[in-house]
Order: sequence, then C-alpha cells, then structure tokens
Amino acid sequence: MKLSDDIEKVLISEEQLEAINTRLAKELSTDYAEKNPIFVCVLKGAVLFLTDLVRKMDSPVEIEFMDVSSYGDEMTSSGDVKILKDLDVSVAGRDVVFIEDIIDTGLTLKYLIELFKTRQAKSVRICTLLDKEENRQVNIKSDYVGTTVPNEFVVGYGLDFAEKYRNLPYIGVLKPEVYQN
Repeated sequence: MKLSDDIEKVLISEEQLEAINTRLAKELSTDYAEKNPIFVCVLKGAVLFLTDLVRKMDSPVEIEFMDVSSYGDEMTSSGDVKILKDLDVSVAGRDVVFIEDIIDTGLTLKYLIELFKTRQAKSVRICTLLDKEENRQVNIKSDYVGTTVPNEFVVGYGLDFAEKYRNLPYIGVLKPEVYQN
C-alpha cells in the first residue's frame, strides 16, 4: 500500500510549499537581520518546515527544539499541555520565534507563549506553515503565516496521523475512512 492512496486531494503542492518557505524566509530575515533569534521548533511536525525555512534565510538564527503534547492519542487537543522535551538554553532576554507546522485550536501555543513570558523572553512571535483559523478556541494570531487551510484533516510535510504520512512531500487531505476507523 502506498501512503498517497489514503490522500483525498493535494491541498498544497511541493512547489507551493517552496514558494511559501521562500516568502517567509525573506520576511524573517528582514525582521531579524540584527537580532539572532532563537527559533523554537515544536516537534515533531514542524521539523521539515523549519529545515526548509532556515536554509532559505540570510540572517543568523539559533535553533532549539521542544516536544510538547496536548493531543495524546486523540485527534483534537485536550488543552492539557505536557512538555516532553524542553529547551537546552535560556530564553531570558532573547527574541523567540515559535516555528509551528499548524495552528489549530491554539491551546498549545497559548500555553507556550505564557510559559516563555515567565521565562523572560524579550519577545515571542509565531511562524506557522498552516493556520486553521476556523478551529481556533483561544485568541492566538500568528505573526508569520504560510497559508490558511480549511477545517479538514491534513497530513504530509511533517503533519501526521498516527505517526504516518509525515514524509509526504506535499500537504494533502486524508480520506475520512482512514481516520474514522
């Protein structure tokens, strides 16, 4: 069986992802040209996005990783955020940019932003590849948005269902029969 057999339609092609990364990298390079920010990649979904994004940037950045969970084995966020892997450095006095694959409910990012404020980050901003605004449960806005997506179950380019489909080179809508079983 091929992973692509489970995809209802391609929502964002490889070429579109490339254009999004190029645009966001230019914006971030301009805004952070003299600041040396810490880009915090929220694992696992944002790894492919982060990698392609920073390779297109023309300004210094530091990269850190956090692994957080608010979904468990569910398809929707519980709002109960657990930090599975924390940063290896202090963010006190530093500009921080969260790199996210998708903002859905916003619950996880709300928690992380509040946490980083208590850790005395100089600034905290968000760069997301996908923004699923119609599913938002809290007032969170991304500072840098690749594109908005409809309230459909999307996978590929880092996004998964049951740890599958992350390696698809595009973002597609998963067939409902795959996740409803």
